[in-house]
Amino acid sequence: MPRRRIGFWYRFAAVICKPPLVVLLKRDWRGMEHIPAEGGFITVVNHNSHVDPFAYAHFQYNTGRVPRFLAKSGLFKKGFVGAAMRGTGQIPVYRESTDALSAFRAAIDAVERGECVAFYPEGTLTRDPDGWPMTGKTGAARVALRTKCPVIPVAQWGCNELLPPYAKKPNLFPRKTSRVLAGPPVDLSRFYDKDMTADVLREATEVIMAAITRQLEEIRGEKAPETPYDPKRERVEQRRRTQAQARAQARAQQVQGQRTEGQGK
Repeated sequence: MPRRRIGFWYRFAAVICKPPLVVLLKRDWRGMEHIPAEGGFITVVNHNSHVDPFAYAHFQYNTGRVPRFLAKSGLFKKGFVGAAMRGTGQIPVYRESTDALSAFRAAIDAVERGECVAFYPEGTLTRDPDGWPMTGKTGAARVALRTKCPVIPVAQWGCNELLPPYAKKPNLFPRKTSRVLAGPPVDLSRFYDKDMTADVLREATEVIMAAITRQLEEIRGEKAPETPYDPKRERVEQRRRTQAQARAQARAQQVQGQRTEGQGK
């Protein structure tokens, strides 16, 4: 299947975005040979800075296979932003759909047309205190198992040093290095003949996240935690801690009240 032309809008976006990226970030890019030259595929990328989508897009643009990002359908409707989103071939996600697979129909169609679809499987900036990938959402696995396309894990590091997660001001000096490493396709073949149950999707997602994490370990030269940070588990544990603290405070107030009552007799 022939690769799609990059097109005017993507080249226009590159003219605008590449110069500041080149000024702000040095580059250490590896693994471009793993990006398929033809046909549809998925890239799965870790997310640790509001800058890293631009740095990753720069990396991917230079391979000649531009990424199509998933974005809320409302961004495509009007104005310059809508024209740019449509013109660059970004993919609308219709979140009002009650069918999880239908919500990703546009991504499936794009892969089947021979496009590269980029997923941030964490769904948001990592909340891991040390910047490691969190547990992932199942969207990338849904599309991968439905299309049986190559899934390329991509890890990046360095943009978080320029603009840390949730920071408001960049740290411009000294000049930071954008490190991007693409790895070989993730082997998901053992899931292809299984029903797409919640357990299968969760297990396939864990395999995908483990591949991204291995790439990031290579970039950073250190080992990631054995158990990925899980925002849901952290919220549950935080509620438990809050409830335990509330109970302890209530007991302390009760004891203090009893002492005060005893002293008054």
